[in-house]
Amino acid sequence: MLTLTVEFTGLSRAITGTSHATLTLPEGTTYREVVQHIGKRYPQLVGVLIAEDGETFLSSNMFVIDGDYANPAMVMDDPIKDGEHLHLVSVITGG
Repeated sequence: MLTLTVEFTGLSRAITGTSHATLTLPEGTTYREVVQHIGKRYPQLVGVLIAEDGETFLSSNMFVIDGDYANPAMVMDDPIKDGEHLHLVSVITGG
């Protein structure tokens, strides 16, 4: 089993009412499966940050791995690593 922390920031924190969730998931779990797990645990995120399919993010939402904003989870089918700290962030753009 793998343990990881998902840190909720900004809108995700406001919606979930919590700053983080600690997850224990099976070896080989992918980032996509983490999104699915979060969507089931916090269904209020679906349609706002998580797409209606429950396994991908809506535009401008992503996981940042271990607080390094240069290191987002870009390939959702890659496996997570034990002990990772994922930040769920919403990148707001404008023009």
